Amino acid sequence: MRRLGAGAILLLLLVATARLALAFEPSERLADPVLEARARALSKELRCLVCQNESIDESSAPLAHDLRVLVRKRLLAGDSDQQVLHYLVARYGVFVLLDPPFRPLTWALWLGPPLVVLGAGALLLVRARHGWREPAPRPLSAEECACAAALLGERR
Repeated sequence: MRRLGAGAILLLLLVATARLALAFEPSERLADPVLEARARALSKELRCLVCQNESIDESSAPLAHDLRVLVRKRLLAGDSDQQVLHYLVARYGVFVLLDPPFRPLTWALWLGPPLVVLGAGALLLVRARHGWREPAPRPLSAEECACAAALLGERR
């Protein structure tokens, strides 16, 4: 059983490593190690617009590749990290950032989940304090009593 678990973990690590290896292509690498480090750091801050929950550094989608190349071109052109981010936000919108800023445009994104959790907690608290009261069952009519008695009488 231990061997099976260790084998499964090893397989998962191999798949994850292979996936990351496929995401970043060696042809994208810049000759300058400082610029390459900046490009990799920026790639980790940008969302893949196809995968939506991965950075472009992790994604193997063609659009992520295009964005990684674009980031490197902007860095080679002499842009600062902020200029590259502003360029991409101007082109693709705030959605391209994995960690969008707290602005009126993104308030729902930042405040929505905590408000839903707080609202659900408040609802559960109110229901717990007042109890889970079931409505009282209505009494059976004479016809229903006769039908029940007939059914119960036949079974005995």
